[in-house]
Amino acid sequence: MPAILPGTRQIEVVTDRLPTGNFRFAIFDFDGTLSLIREGWREIMIPTMVDTLSAIGTSETVEDLTTVVSKFVDALTGQQTIYQMIRLCEEITVRGGQPEDPLVYKERYHRALLDHINARIRALRTGLAKPEDFIVPESRALLQALVDRGLTLYLASGTDHDYVVQEAELLGVTSFFGDRIFGAVDNYEDFSKEKLIQQILQDPAITGDQLLGFGDGYVEIENVSKVGGTAVGVASNEATGVGFDAWKRTRLIDAGADYMIPEYREQDLLLAHLFPE
Repeated sequence: MPAILPGTRQIEVVTDRLPTGNFRFAIFDFDGTLSLIREGWREIMIPTMVDTLSAIGTSETVEDLTTVVSKFVDALTGQQTIYQMIRLCEEITVRGGQPEDPLVYKERYHRALLDHINARIRALRTGLAKPEDFIVPESRALLQALVDRGLTLYLASGTDHDYVVQEAELLGVTSFFGDRIFGAVDNYEDFSKEKLIQQILQDPAITGDQLLGFGDGYVEIENVSKVGGTAVGVASNEATGVGFDAWKRTRLIDAGADYMIPEYREQDLLLAHLFPE
């Protein structure tokens, strides 16, 4: 069972492994881990897919289809969006339908999501909103603290690359990552978080235990844990910015998270534990 890190209220230590403090690299997911701009994306994607499946004429109820779609959307969260659309195409085929290209469904979803978040983007661009309104609390302070400790930071997202670059700029975090910002590409097989991690570890002088990962999705936590890195699960409540999202917390623990946090308000104590003197 997770134990509360002494001196903290909400940082949970899940693993028995003690950190070495020998971290050289940190890899961050974006949406839900740093950015709240796309809060509500799941509530856009799932109904859009359910409508598509319902249109086939299946005898399943909306509730039945919502359960099916939710399971694969959640299982693929953290990977590029196209993989969720590929799975949608498989579900269409199983029900006797003729799916379009997965990119068609991805574009349909993007249009719906952009309708949902465009007001946030405009507010950030015009100054009506501040970056702090749409960022996981104390994100920039954490990024600065890691840079100050000499770590090289990477940003890797399943969201399309151009959107990630734009939204990272709006939130004022681009400078922490430089040109090490990666998002989904049209040739989707050319990029994944797992491939990025393998690229980082290509140098024989770099070992997995030198990698620190932060994410709110199953995929990135699993990827970091798999190579022997230390994975910090960020079970952020994207709607309120306060406290744990219970569903995320359970999933991230199952994925192999070493630590669980709701946001970065207690980062000083977390960093003191990760970087013991």
